[in-house]
Amino acid sequence: MKPISIRPVEERDAAAICGIYGEAVRTTVSTWEYEAPDEAEILARLRGIVGDGYPYLVAEVEPGEPIVGYAYASRWRARSGYRFTAESSVYVDAACRRRGVGRALVDALVDACRARGLRQLVAGIGDLDNDASIALHRACGFVDVGVFRGVGWKFGRPLDALWMQRSLTG
Repeated sequence: MKPISIRPVEERDAAAICGIYGEAVRTTVSTWEYEAPDEAEILARLRGIVGDGYPYLVAEVEPGEPIVGYAYASRWRARSGYRFTAESSVYVDAACRRRGVGRALVDALVDACRARGLRQLVAGIGDLDNDASIALHRACGFVDVGVFRGVGWKFGRPLDALWMQRSLTG
């Protein structure tokens, strides 16, 4: 695979994001949504995150070609005392997984969150069997902070959620 470039999201990326996320909804427990949102919903979510001032990044291999992954930070909790903490999300096109795309995205997201003045980044991993996501987050400096047992349900089975955290101040 050619070198990966990371850039801020643009509205024209919504279709590719819709495709990447839709595949994750349909085939994985990385997200606990059951129905893949359409492009209009993805665009509304994208605008909300960017409008709130959070970083939303995409990975591309060739400028002008569809993106191969994306990552963003979003508000973790609504109360003002949590304003220096964000939740991270990262999704990579199925054909490009385990090729460094996720690592490039998370590393860039950490830098962008620091630049925004955030102090902590948390990640909810949607299944304890998601070894790739857990390994990615650990490689990017996240540590395990707790497991919520049986809080999700998808594909006919209960799911645990591993929560991980990365300090942005050190």
